[in-house]
Amino acid sequence: MDILQKMLKRAQDNPQRIVLPEGDEPRTLEAANLILRDKIAKLILIGNPETIRQMAAEKGYEYIAEAEIMDPVNDPRMPMYANLLYELRKAKGMTEEEAKKKAQDPLYLGCLLIKNGDADGELAGARGTTADTIRPAFQILKTKPGVGIVSGAFLMFTPAKQLGEDGFLVFADCAVNPNPDAQQLAQIAVSTAETARSIAGIEPRVAMLSFSTKGSAKHENVDKVTAALQMAKEMAPELEIDGELQADAALIPSVGEKKAPGSKVAGHANVLVFPDLQAGNIGYKLVERFSGADAVGPILQGIAAPVNDLSRGCKVQDIVQMVIITANQAIK
Repeated sequence: MDILQKMLKRAQDNPQRIVLPEGDEPRTLEAANLILRDKIAKLILIGNPETIRQMAAEKGYEYIAEAEIMDPVNDPRMPMYANLLYELRKAKGMTEEEAKKKAQDPLYLGCLLIKNGDADGELAGARGTTADTIRPAFQILKTKPGVGIVSGAFLMFTPAKQLGEDGFLVFADCAVNPNPDAQQLAQIAVSTAETARSIAGIEPRVAMLSFSTKGSAKHENVDKVTAALQMAKEMAPELEIDGELQADAALIPSVGEKKAPGSKVAGHANVLVFPDLQAGNIGYKLVERFSGADAVGPILQGIAAPVNDLSRGCKVQDIVQMVIITANQAIK
């Protein structure tokens, strides 16, 4: 059973309550019908109930009847959620009237449901930007203890079965932070290792990538990676992590043995942490296009509860996959 099938079964065996704030978005509604049909998750759709039910009826989406549909304007629980938002943000200057208005925003309401214990995770972004999705999560859910940065990982399913975990690797940060400092890079490494464990069910071997291997080059960019390595080891002493490593030293056993003899990670890495967003974003897209790899993500890491972002160009199957991933994060 491959990793995606394992994630699917885990989600089906442990149904999580996932919020879809864009309940009347056509691709989202079609995906919701499939998710409910296959019993992947329990869904909360935010939007006008009459509109959603009419759209579902027109398309023959019979399983939408099993979803909870929440009206962000008229639901009797809205005053409670508005008050929760006010209590969370009043120290930042939010008034009760502003909280009432903000709580009706589906992206804010989705995070309030999670904060109040009424949902386990959220997936959005088919209509909005990444910033639109992340902002309410920052303000309401905040980051995990010890983590001050949100980052984006991709699950890479490659045909190169000799690499990573039978061709599977996790890449980060490929989506959020343009130029993380050493401390942020360390947090990204630890968060990505946790993603590999909790979602893919693999034991991470983390390579901190650079254009240098073990001092073969001298530069302040290399110094950042080596400093991040030491911080990550302090944050997670049990983690198998090494650096700085060039990509070939991280992935190819013969090269790893030559350039970093004695390293448990060199030549065997299944988690690659890039030094900045330019390298990460370019790297995952090159692997995707040159090798025909499937890149699933980005998976947002570091938030105190699972909140994930979709591309506005996403397909129905992308939404289904990301609900499976969000559910797996929530199970952990």
